[in-house]
Amino acid sequence: MVQSGIKSPQPYARKKARSTIDWNQYDSGEFYDEIISHSGRARPATRSLVAFIRKQTIKHLVSRQHAADLAIQEMGITFTVYSEGQNIDRSWPMDIIPRIIPLQEWRILEEGLIQRLTALNMFIDDIYNKQQILKDKIVPQDIINSSPEFLKECVGAKPRYGVWSHICGSDLVRDNDGTVYVLEDNLRVPSGVSYMLENRAISKRVLPQLFDRNSILPVADYPSQLFDMLVSLSPRAIKHPEIVVMTPGVFNSAYFEHAYLAQRMGAELVEGADLVVGSDDKVYMKTIRGLSPVDVIYRRINDDFLDPDVFRPESALGTPGLFRAWRKGNVGLANAPGAGVADDKVIYTFVPAIIKYYLDQDPIIPNVPSFLCVNSTHRKHVLENLANMVVKPANESGGYGMLVGPASTKKERALFADLIKKNPRNYRAQPALKLSTAPTLCGKNIEPRHLDLRPFVLQGKNHYVTAGGLTRVALRKGSLVVNSSQGGGSKDTWIVDTEAG
Repeated sequence: MVQSGIKSPQPYARKKARSTIDWNQYDSGEFYDEIISHSGRARPATRSLVAFIRKQTIKHLVSRQHAADLAIQEMGITFTVYSEGQNIDRSWPMDIIPRIIPLQEWRILEEGLIQRLTALNMFIDDIYNKQQILKDKIVPQDIINSSPEFLKECVGAKPRYGVWSHICGSDLVRDNDGTVYVLEDNLRVPSGVSYMLENRAISKRVLPQLFDRNSILPVADYPSQLFDMLVSLSPRAIKHPEIVVMTPGVFNSAYFEHAYLAQRMGAELVEGADLVVGSDDKVYMKTIRGLSPVDVIYRRINDDFLDPDVFRPESALGTPGLFRAWRKGNVGLANAPGAGVADDKVIYTFVPAIIKYYLDQDPIIPNVPSFLCVNSTHRKHVLENLANMVVKPANESGGYGMLVGPASTKKERALFADLIKKNPRNYRAQPALKLSTAPTLCGKNIEPRHLDLRPFVLQGKNHYVTAGGLTRVALRKGSLVVNSSQGGGSKDTWIVDTEAG
């Protein structure tokens, strides 16, 4: 009787607990959901995940989320938010329910990302040399001339392999009909890859069973792939060139990532003051044993702070003479100065034409339809439809300085209308997409939240694309803003091979 008294509640408890996870109650509405189809069934690649979650109680899922949050704190995974003049360090926000993409679909996206970066690097190289695409009037000359990211100092430069942007983070979104679009390209100093890697490490800790049941493509080789790409840029043909990661310092929002990647690659983490350019126009690192040659710099510092002799004279973050050393081919720089000319959100609208011009191919991944406010017809349309538009400045990042029309007030739209009229060249608008969603643990409920995806593409001697990337999720209900600095979070991204044995 005693034993019976102990055991009898268990079946009842399990039955009650399972009823708390009811996928029939999950409704993404009109939005495409990455995990659950509109019929209420799991998509083929997500069946194992959905079945696993169905068996869990909310209490158990919350405990796993809590374990993930504690692990993030213990591992010191942070990012910095600049707010009202203060630098606030916060733990990295991660939702434990992964985002899943089938391998068959991913291979197409992978091909499209390589196509895009190849064409963009050809474009940058052309812009700083022959400018044939301007002569052929595919891209207007005045668009380049008015771009703050076009560096006249880079004209005539010839980086190795003709590659200017070696690390690219192109943001992908899926509309409600399932179509994947490129939302924007980040060609200057893209960030977020360390969080992709750490999300995977956390997932393996809190959801180990699912890694046993699914064939999930690994992402752990990114640091070695990055290192090999950087080695290929070395001006010295030696077996072990010196690679350094150049950071603005501990107060930078992405400092965690700078230190993380340096550690994972076995590279030195340096600041501008740690480097010096000698009379031979070569770069050296200051060490306790004297000056040591540097072959390649993975720089996480913006162009205008890179070299006070060329750009901002007041910059204390860069190294005097560094630009000169790069121009003379004595040091590799990734990404190269001037790559941001293709990062301009106005140039984004010309990327399909750029791909066609250089590769004679149609884009594998389409652009989101866009309107250039510098064009009077486009500007009129944007101003009349601000409530349904997402408007972005040409050269901002991190979700700052943008207008999300459907979530904006009349006052905010009026302010943006004035900004557009005063400087139309600086603004590009897109219709507000119905971004796809994925189940997300919100308190004690599982609810749909909007998301995007930032895969990372490497180009040096060869190409490499991460198996997935960083999925960013808008944690606020109804929000389309996924940036962590704006209240967004993240998910681990699983590329699942459904045909693996």
